[in-house]
Amino acid sequence: MKYTANEVLQYVREEDVKFVRLAFCDVFGVQKNISVMPSELGRAFKTGIAIDASAIAGFGDVAHSDLFLHPDPSTLSVLPWRPEHGKVVRMFCSVLCPDGTPFVNDARGILIKAIERAKQAGYSFNFGAEMEFYLFRLDENGLPTKIPYDNAGYMDVAPLDRGENIRREICLTLEQMGILPESSHHEEGPGQNEIDFRYSDALTAADNAVTFRSVVSTIAARNGLWADFGAKPLADAPGNGLHINVSVAGGDHDELIPKVIAGILDKVRDVTLFLNPTEESYARLGNNKAPRYLTWSRQNRSQLIRIPAAVGEYRRAELRSPDAAANPYLAFALLIYAGLHGIENGLPLPEPADVNLYTAEKSVLDKYATLPSSLKEAVDVAKDSAFVKACLPHEIVQAYCRLA
Repeated sequence: MKYTANEVLQYVREEDVKFVRLAFCDVFGVQKNISVMPSELGRAFKTGIAIDASAIAGFGDVAHSDLFLHPDPSTLSVLPWRPEHGKVVRMFCSVLCPDGTPFVNDARGILIKAIERAKQAGYSFNFGAEMEFYLFRLDENGLPTKIPYDNAGYMDVAPLDRGENIRREICLTLEQMGILPESSHHEEGPGQNEIDFRYSDALTAADNAVTFRSVVSTIAARNGLWADFGAKPLADAPGNGLHINVSVAGGDHDELIPKVIAGILDKVRDVTLFLNPTEESYARLGNNKAPRYLTWSRQNRSQLIRIPAAVGEYRRAELRSPDAAANPYLAFALLIYAGLHGIENGLPLPEPADVNLYTAEKSVLDKYATLPSSLKEAVDVAKDSAFVKACLPHEIVQAYCRLA
């Protein structure tokens, strides 16, 4: 349900809400929040709640530290793992400067701007996320280890798959928060899991992806485990992907989607830094079904982009290079801009690479360009990209470039 500010105020009064969490993310997609009492909610909607942003990654320094959180009432959600009596609710926020202007480094605001740019051009983009994670045991001091919760493999069942009940609890919690999971299963790695949820508009999909990471981490902790979303938690096992499904509306979908794919292929090297922001990311790419080459195909899972078997509204393009460490707000914004680049310039779709790139001869592979092979290379490409400079604030680009 999409609430208005007045409906949120009424809900808080009538439903025994004791704490309101105002949530936002730093530039790397790490969720932050501040809790306020219900009595402060009217002020939050009217003038915002001030925060000291100097310690938030990419948000500023001590000389320019005051920012204001303005809750988006449509994102109201109860946190089901908190007490039923004396509820805790959460809303995502826009981040504004003291003069009321949008804060340029607010990743959620950057996505909203990209959505508006697409709307002005007559298009809307939908996204669906498939996010993988590992479940690891804790040591005697409650600290994470690299010991997997089980040794099951792809789509195994209990008793080999010990994560079955945890995934069930995660799915039920997501449902209580208004997020509809489609499927869940054990992944290829020991202790590795995947839960997919339905596609939605870009902003909702990004909010859901951030919520998903929070729910998984919380449920894992309640079960005495650690959820690891790192790109390559185990050197000799598959990494964690964030497979992003993209579709577009605003015309003939069968004509638009090839241009969107062409636009993404044209700009994916430029934006890889933001889709794969850690050193671990580049150990994942090119291994265990994670792509390396700038190719596409229908259904072939060795490709960068594949078009899964589907019809009608479910027809989409799946980008397989991003990993679960990416900031979904920035990732979706950049993919919208790349898709618009393909549509507005009428980019032709290259021929599909209908070969298994993991077994192909070198002479075949040499025909294709590749993703950056290291974090440093990704930084160098992003630094020189006019496309990145046009899409993202200088300060965010600089924050990511300092990662290498």
